[in-house]
Amino acid sequence: MSTSKDPNYVQTFDFTGKTITLEDTEAMSDDEQDNFIEFKAGDKIPEINVMDSSGDEPARGEWGNKLDFLFSCISVSVGLGNVWRFPYLCYKNGGGAFLIVYFIAMIFCGVPIFFQEVAMGQYLGSGGMTLVSQLCPMLKGVGIATMTVVFFLDIYYCVIIAWTFFYLFSTFSQLPNLPWDTCEGWWNTDFCFRPSDNMTSNDILLAAYPMHNVTKKGITSLVRRTTTPVEEFWDHRVLQKNEGLEFGLGTVQWELMGCLFIAWVCVYLIIAKGLHSSGKIIWFTALFPYFVMFILLFRALTLEGAIDGLAYYVHVDWSKLLEGQTWIDGATQIFFAYSVGMGALPALGSYNKFHHDCFKDAIITCIVNTLTCLLAGVLVFSILGYMAHVQETTIHEVVNSGPGLVFLTYPDLVLSLPGSVLWATIFFVMLLVLGVDSEFCNVEALVTGIVDNWPDQLLKHRRKFTVGLCSLLFLLGIPLVTNGGIFMFQLMDFYSCSGMALLWVCFFQTVAIGWVFGAQRFCDCVEQMTGHKPNIFWYLCWKYFAPAVMLIVFVFYCLSYTPVTYGDDYKYPKWAEYMGLCMSLTSMLWVPGYAIYYLLSQPGTLMQNLRSGLSPNMTLRKEANIAMKLQQNLREGFTPNIKRMQTLAKPPQLHVSESGVGLLRDNSEYEMGNLRRDDSFNI
Repeated sequence: MSTSKDPNYVQTFDFTGKTITLEDTEAMSDDEQDNFIEFKAGDKIPEINVMDSSGDEPARGEWGNKLDFLFSCISVSVGLGNVWRFPYLCYKNGGGAFLIVYFIAMIFCGVPIFFQEVAMGQYLGSGGMTLVSQLCPMLKGVGIATMTVVFFLDIYYCVIIAWTFFYLFSTFSQLPNLPWDTCEGWWNTDFCFRPSDNMTSNDILLAAYPMHNVTKKGITSLVRRTTTPVEEFWDHRVLQKNEGLEFGLGTVQWELMGCLFIAWVCVYLIIAKGLHSSGKIIWFTALFPYFVMFILLFRALTLEGAIDGLAYYVHVDWSKLLEGQTWIDGATQIFFAYSVGMGALPALGSYNKFHHDCFKDAIITCIVNTLTCLLAGVLVFSILGYMAHVQETTIHEVVNSGPGLVFLTYPDLVLSLPGSVLWATIFFVMLLVLGVDSEFCNVEALVTGIVDNWPDQLLKHRRKFTVGLCSLLFLLGIPLVTNGGIFMFQLMDFYSCSGMALLWVCFFQTVAIGWVFGAQRFCDCVEQMTGHKPNIFWYLCWKYFAPAVMLIVFVFYCLSYTPVTYGDDYKYPKWAEYMGLCMSLTSMLWVPGYAIYYLLSQPGTLMQNLRSGLSPNMTLRKEANIAMKLQQNLREGFTPNIKRMQTLAKPPQLHVSESGVGLLRDNSEYEMGNLRRDDSFNI
C-alpha cells in the first residue's frame, strides 16, 4: 500500500446524523493488522448501536445536568446526621475530644471512601448491593450487609420525620403561644420550671423546688430538681415515654403513628419516579436548610451564656480519648454523616455520565458536610450555654443527652425570638426537609441495590416494589412510636446502623476495593473516567490508612466495650443489650457467612473457588469497556492513525481501528459487539 494520501484510504459516511470522513494516512504494519477491521467502500458500514430507553434493554436513568448530581450528594450526605446526630454525640462524648477523633476519621477515612464509593458506582453503573460483588465475588456479603444496615436505618430514620411532623402540627395548637412554653399543660409535672431573663426572679422561684441527691460517675451531690417546659413537652407529650424497656413497649401513640404514615407517603411520592428524575427537588432541599440555619445562628450567638457553650464545644477532655466509646462514635459519625457504607453514594454515582469528573463533586460535598456539622454544633452548644445560664447549672447537667437533643435545644431557641410561632414553623419545615431528603435518598439506595441484584424480575415493576417496601418499613416502625419506642430507637441507632456494624461494612468494602480489586487498578479506573490519576495520598488512604484506622478503632472498641445507655442515667436490661448486639450481627454475619457459602457451593476445589472468589467479575458499562481498552492500547504504544479530513472520492476499501471508531462521537454509548469480524480484534 502507498503511504501517500491515496484516495484508496479515504471513506465518507453518515454516522448518527453527522457526516464523517476518515483517512488512513499510513500503510499498516504487521503489528497493527489484528487491530483493524477492513470493509469495502461499497459494503454496508458496520452498525454501532446507541442504547437508549427505546431499546429492548431497560436503560438506567441519568442526571439532567452535572449540578443535579452535586446537589444530590450534598442532599444525601448533609441531613439529619449533621443537624440531629452530630451535636448529641459531641455533647455525649465531651465536645473537643470527640472532634479530634472526628477529624482523624474524616481525613484518612471519610473523604477518601466517599470519593471511592461515588467513583466506583459511576464506573460500574451499579448500586451498593452489587458493587462489591463485582470486584470480589466472595465478598458479596458486604453488599448484602450494606442493604441490611440501610434497611434498619430506613425504619427508624422516618420516626424522626414523624417527630418533626408532630412538632410542626403542635406549633399551631395553642396560638398565639407555643405549647412547650408553659408549665400548665396536662403533660407537665410539679417539677416544671419556666425560667425568665430576670435572674433574681429565677432565684426566688427556684427556692420553692425540693432538693434531691444525684449520683453521677460515683459522685453524689445535692441538687434542686427542676425540668424545663421544653423537656417535659418532649418526654411527656410527644413521646409519652415510660420508665424503660423492662416495663414493655406500652401502647401505640396514635398521633405519632399518623405522623409516621404521613412521613412515608411523602418519601414515596418523591422517589416514585426514581431518584434521577428528582433533580430539581434536590436543589431546594440542599439549599433551604442553610438559609434557616444562618438566621438561627445569628440569634444563638447573641444569647447570654452562649460563649460558655462554645467553650464546652471545643474543650478537650483528654480522659475521653481513653474510652472506646468516644472513638467508635467519632469514627462512625463521619461515615454516618457522609452516608458512607449505606449504598446511597454508589447509587447516586451510577446515574452519572461515564466521563463526569466526580472528584471535584466529592471534595465539595465533603467540605460542605463537615462545615454543616460544625455549624450545627455551634448552634446547639450556644443554646446549651444559654439554657445552663438561665437554669443556673452546668452545661453537662442542663439536659439529659440523648437522640432528642435537637428537639430540646432548637425549640428553646425559638422561644427567645420575636414571632416565635413563625420561627418554630420555619425551623421544623427545615428539619422536615432535611429528614425527608435524607430518608428518600436512603430508601432509593435500598431500592436501587435490591433492583440491581434482581433486574429481570424487579426493574419492570420498580414502582410496585417501592410501594410494597415502603409499606413494610412503615409497619416495622410502629413499635418505635409506642411508650417505650424511644428506648428501642436508641438501641437501633447505636447497634444496627452505626458503631460496630457500620465500621465492619466499611472496612471490608475498603479491603475489597483497595486490596482485592487493587488500589492501583482503581486509580486507573478514575483516570479512565476523569482523565486525571489520583495522587499518592489517595492511593495510600485506599490501600493502607483507611483500613488501618478502621481496624484499630474496631479492636479498641471491642476491648473497651461498654453497653449503650439512654442519656446518663438509664441502663438497658441485659436482654435488650443482647437484642442490640443481635441487630449488629444481623448485618455483620453476612460477610463471613457468604464467603463460606461461596467457597463450599462453587463447583471447583476450595483453592480454585478461593482464587475465583478473589478475582473481579465486573459487568462494565459500555463506555468503561472502551475506555479500558483504549488505556491499555496507549500503554502498549499503540496510537490510532485515523483522522478527519475533507470529503474526497469514494475509495475501494478502508481500514478503521476500533479505537478510531470510538473517537467518532464524543460522550456516546455504543456497542462494539455489533461490529463485523470480531475475530480481527486483539485489544
